[in-house]
Amino acid sequence: MRIRAFQGLVPPPKLGPEVACVPYDVVNTTEASALAAGKPNSLLHVDRAEIDLPADTDPHADAVYETARANFLRMQSSGALGREVGPSLYVYQQQMGSHRQRGLVAVCHVDDYDADLIKKHEKTRADKEDDRTRLIDTISANTGPVFTTYRDEAAVTALIETKVKDTPVHDFTAPDGIRHTAWRVAAGEEWVRAFERVPQVYIADGHHRAASAARVARLRRARNPQHTGAEDYNWFLCVLFPASELKILPYNRLVLDLNGLSSIDFLVRVRSIFGALEENANPSPTAVGRVSMYLGGKWYGLQCPIDPTADPVARLDVSVLQDKLLGPVLGITDVRTSKRIDFVGGIRGPGELLKRVDADGGVAFSMYPVTLAQLMDISNAGQIMPPKSTWFEPKLRSGLFVHTF
Repeated sequence: MRIRAFQGLVPPPKLGPEVACVPYDVVNTTEASALAAGKPNSLLHVDRAEIDLPADTDPHADAVYETARANFLRMQSSGALGREVGPSLYVYQQQMGSHRQRGLVAVCHVDDYDADLIKKHEKTRADKEDDRTRLIDTISANTGPVFTTYRDEAAVTALIETKVKDTPVHDFTAPDGIRHTAWRVAAGEEWVRAFERVPQVYIADGHHRAASAARVARLRRARNPQHTGAEDYNWFLCVLFPASELKILPYNRLVLDLNGLSSIDFLVRVRSIFGALEENANPSPTAVGRVSMYLGGKWYGLQCPIDPTADPVARLDVSVLQDKLLGPVLGITDVRTSKRIDFVGGIRGPGELLKRVDADGGVAFSMYPVTLAQLMDISNAGQIMPPKSTWFEPKLRSGLFVHTF
C-alpha cells in the first residue's frame, strides 16, 4: 500500500482544541453554528461555511464556497493554521473511556482508490459528493481525513509503540470527552516502507471525502496539460488504523408502528419467522445472529436464521431482519426512504430505544455490532453494506492535519 508524508497545515498546539472540529457530516447547520460560536478558529467555518451566512442561504450556493475559501485563508494569515516545517506523518490516538485507538496520518494515492486497493463498502450520494468535490477544489485542500483500517501489520505496530513514548504535539480532551493526542513523525521513510507490506486498506468512514478527492484529482489532471503524476492533488488525507484497535457500535432500528397489526398478532408473526423468543432478554445482544426486540414494555431475544451459503451481505443480522421481518411484515421496503423507520446509532444504546417506544409506541430492534471481519468480507467481495449498519466511535477530528495542493 502506498502512503506518503506531506507538508501540510497544522494548528499551533495551544490552538489545537479550538481549530479541531467534528466531521462536517455528523452535524447539521444549526449544530455546527452552535459548536463554532465564539470560536473564530474552528475549522467548521471552512467545512460548514454556511454558518457564517444568513440563515436562509442555500448550503450549496456559490457564496458558501467563497466564504469557505476566505475563512481558510484567514485562518492561515492569522496563524491558526501554519505550514509544517517539513514532510511529516503523524500518529493520532483517540481515547474514549477505556477504549483507545491509534492510527497513522498520511496521504494515500487516488490511483489506489480507483484500483480498489482502498476498498469501499458504501454507495455515495451524488449531492454530498458534489458538495465535497466543490469544497476541496475551491480551497485546494483536504480538511477532513478519511477514516480507514487495515489488517494489523507488526512492523507498523512496532513503530507506533515506539513513537507514542515521545512528547506529543497535541494532547487535549474535546468537549465530548474524547481525548486526542498526536505525535509528529518527521519524513517517515521507515514508516512508508513498513506500510508497503499492507496489501489493501478499507474505508471505515468517509466514503464521500474519498470519492470527492478522487474526483478533484481527475479535474486537476484534465486542467493541467503538464500533469506528471507527482502533483499533490493525486494524494488525499487518511488516518489508517489497525483493525484490532477499532470499535464498531451497533446501529439499531426503531419502527414507529406495527403496520396495522396488534401486538399479539405481531408477536405471532415474529415467532413464525424466528421460532421461540427469549423473554426478558438482555437489551444488548451478546453475539452475531442475536437481535433484541423491545415491544410493549418487554425485551425479547430473537435468533436470526442464517443461510451459510448466502453472500456476505445477506448473512448480516441487519439483512436478515430486513428481509424476513421489516419488509414482509412491517412494510418497510426501503429503509432509505421510509418515514416509518428511524435509526439509533452509537453510544445512545438500547436505553434510547426503550424511551422512544414507551413514549410513542412501535417496536425497536437492538442489534449486535457488525464485525470488522464482516465489513472486510463485504468490501473484498465488491458488495455494499446495507444502509445504517455500522457506527464507528470515536469520530476523527478535522483540522489537526490539513493536506494542501
